[in-house]
Amino acid sequence: MEFEGTVYRILPATKGESARGPWQRQDVVFDYNDGGNFSRKICVTFFNRPDDVSKLREGAAYQVSVNIESREYNGRWYTDIRAWRLQPKQAEAPAPEAPMPDLPPIAAEPVYAAAPAAEVDDLPF
Repeated sequence: MEFEGTVYRILPATKGESARGPWQRQDVVFDYNDGGNFSRKICVTFFNRPDDVSKLREGAAYQVSVNIESREYNGRWYTDIRAWRLQPKQAEAPAPEAPMPDLPPIAAEPVYAAAPAAEVDDLPF
């Protein structure tokens, strides 16, 4: 799934060690507006992606690709939204400018060449 959102808040990273090695998890809250009157907040987890999080700036818009997964634990359900791709939103290209109108031709004025100067031979031979 993909959505376009603005970074609302970058939360502190959580680090740990597992049997497979060190890991890092960081949550980022995006402000998402689906075209309605109200915007929604979506908390997205970046798992072992510190480079992606370091590029984020609060207030900047991004296109975020996520996987959504729910799991049950002790009779309760928990949902994870994990990012797998992040792209900055492209700024809209400025509208092309109208072409300049052709200028009217300029009347050619006569060009008078100066009389050639007499050559001076300053060589010793």
